[in-house]
Formats: sequence, C-alpha cells, structure tokens
Amino acid sequence: MAELGDLYQQVIIDHAKHPRNLRAIADPTRSAVGDNPLCGDRITVYLRLEGNLIADVSFEGSGCAISRASGSLMTSAVRGKSTAEAEDLFRAFHAMLTGTAGTAATPAPLGKLAAFAGVRQFPARVKCANLSWHALHAALTLSAESVSTE
Repeated sequence: MAELGDLYQQVIIDHAKHPRNLRAIADPTRSAVGDNPLCGDRITVYLRLEGNLIADVSFEGSGCAISRASGSLMTSAVRGKSTAEAEDLFRAFHAMLTGTAGTAATPAPLGKLAAFAGVRQFPARVKCANLSWHALHAALTLSAESVSTE
C-alpha cells in the first residue's frame, strides 16, 4: 500500500511542477474565480462549452503545489465530459476529500484524481485541493459570486 501512496505522491508532484492546461482560454463560454485566503491561492477556471460538452477547460492564477496539481488534474479529467459528468466528478472528489457519502472508501471511479485521497489527513490542505473544483462548479452553475474556501 505504501507503493500506491508513493505513486499518488509522484502524480501530484508531476502536476504541480508541470501543470496541464495552465492558461487562459480566449473568449471562454464561462469562467469563475476561486480564492483561498488561508493559503493565498487564487485561481480562475475557464470553460468553453459546446452544448453540454466541455470542449476546453483551463485555469490560471497562483497557488500552492496541492492547488496547482488539483487544477491540472481537474482540467484533464473534465475535458470532453458533459456538464453533468463534470458535476458528478465534483461531488465525488469533494466527498473523497471530506469523507462524506462513503465515496472515500471507493475512489476508483476517480482514476488519477484518487491521488488526492491522502490529502484528507491534512485538513488545512483539503481547501487547497478543493479550490479549483469549487471554481469549476461555480462556472458550471453560472454562479456570479467569487468562490472562497472560507
């Protein structure tokens, strides 16, 4: 089991050092800003929708390694998905980190996103991992308010 933890840690480090989709989308269909005052993370998530399909997704901003890796893996996970599938991933990811709804016991459907399961052991870092996901959720639901983890 320690080997799996090491693999998950390597995935997070790789995405933190070399984030995927770290850019703004020109003329996004939707966007949302997320802020984590405790850590200083601030990100913007951009979406280009074609109907109910996420044709392109990206993020930019500044943040800690967990926040950056989460944004990178999130954008990779939801690209090409329907908005409903992305919302399902949002709920499953959030439940995994918070230990709600039994999802934490079965993170397999999350694929590489399961790398963040260990973050639950560090409550201050849960907000860092969830920030990009809450911004994605706000963009999907057309929330006009800036997302804050406080």
